[in-house]
Amino acid sequence: MAEVTAEQVQRGRGPDPSVVARRKHVSREVKSVRERLTSSTGLERAFDSELLRVFAQYRLTGSAGTLVLVIGIAAAACLWLPTMYVALWSAAVLASTLIIVALSRRYLRKPADTVRLKRWRRLFTLAEGIHGFSWALLLLLFAPVEAPGAKVFVTTALLIVSALTVMLSATIPIAVYAGLTPIIAGIMAFFWERRDMDSVTMALMAASAQLFFIFLANRLYASSVDSIGFRAEKDALIAELETANANSDEARRKAEEANLAKSRFLATMSHELRTPLNAILGFSEVMKSEIFGAHANAAYKEYSADIHGSGQHLLNLINEILDLSRIEAGKYELNEEALSLVDIVEDCRHMLAMRAKAKGQSIRTLAEPQLPRVWADERAIRQVVLNVLSNAIKFTPQGGEITIKVGWTATGGQYVSVADTGPGIPENEIPIVMQSFGRGSLAIKTAEQGSGLGLPIVKGLIDLHGGSFNLKSKPRAGTEVTITLPAERVMDTLAALPEPKSRAA
Repeated sequence: MAEVTAEQVQRGRGPDPSVVARRKHVSREVKSVRERLTSSTGLERAFDSELLRVFAQYRLTGSAGTLVLVIGIAAAACLWLPTMYVALWSAAVLASTLIIVALSRRYLRKPADTVRLKRWRRLFTLAEGIHGFSWALLLLLFAPVEAPGAKVFVTTALLIVSALTVMLSATIPIAVYAGLTPIIAGIMAFFWERRDMDSVTMALMAASAQLFFIFLANRLYASSVDSIGFRAEKDALIAELETANANSDEARRKAEEANLAKSRFLATMSHELRTPLNAILGFSEVMKSEIFGAHANAAYKEYSADIHGSGQHLLNLINEILDLSRIEAGKYELNEEALSLVDIVEDCRHMLAMRAKAKGQSIRTLAEPQLPRVWADERAIRQVVLNVLSNAIKFTPQGGEITIKVGWTATGGQYVSVADTGPGIPENEIPIVMQSFGRGSLAIKTAEQGSGLGLPIVKGLIDLHGGSFNLKSKPRAGTEVTITLPAERVMDTLAALPEPKSRAA
């Protein structure tokens, strides 16, 4: 069997699912073979025990019916036989029935793991043979009787007993044979010397019925084994589901603990990092601006600008990580108010116009007129537009064009679309760029720095507003990002708040 490799342990992963499945299969097979070796029927030990238990239960529940049958047959037999003989025969049958009942109760009271299956199978078989022999004694009593109807009565009675034996003892085939053998032998002996047509007919009918009962016993046994097998598979499946559920609960608990630890770590580290960052940004700004005088060496001013830029990038990265963590943890609170998407888009375009101009890019804004305000968080929507627009500027080459559209959706909501003429994103990389810290091949090659958190933050903020995020891109065909707010957030569709009731003076 395969073992967990050191490489898997180092990577923090568990064993391969196929390895786990193979182990379970081999373990199950070994257990099955071991149980078959300890079983006399070729079945698993659990099956042997269950078949004996079913036999005992059937015999206990059928004892009342056997008692009624004995009383009925004994009462009818008194029409042909002396009462003393019938009473002795009835006592023998009842005694054999009580033996089976006592054995069955004793077996059901014993713990399953202490039962010696072979011994109990022999005891039940012997008891069933004695029971069948006691019923066959009825033929001995009727042997000298030549009265009309006697042969029909005794044959019918024993065929009923045979059917009862098959139904109650089918889970132990050898016990069925032990119970039927005395009855079959007795019927053969009873009709052996009789040559009249009625006797021959009755003998053939009895033989055919007994053959049918043997066939029925085998079918009932097969059905019982299948039923126990299905029940065992169901129990095994339930056990596996319970195990999987327990593992899932444990994994969820560990994930919650890890998430809590991450939140605490980020909260602590954000404070610890921002404190020195403020000093770095402040002093580098002073040095870059040469507030206290010019540098003796011009390179120092350039180094100060690099320090300030790197510190600002690190601060932005910390803020993005914290924002994404709050969104994933469901702790990001929306401060909603009525705002205009067109105004926010125009503000963001103005903020990033210098960056676009530096690369020779043009930004066009197309907005539908008379758009009503929407109910949303201004800071979140502004961050969404800034992230999408800054990505478009970042990856659009020199002299490219960026188009921003604001308008109605088909369902009555509003959308903002940002399309560029950049190189686009391969289809297989779209899921990558949508992951936290995911970066496509273009982002890796470009000199522009990025954390890979912009688009995940955009999607998370739009999801909090109940909106949708869509990214369409093809290589050499540009990229279009569309964010949509639902119709429920458009102010024209919102119901007015009820006016507060004035308190009576």
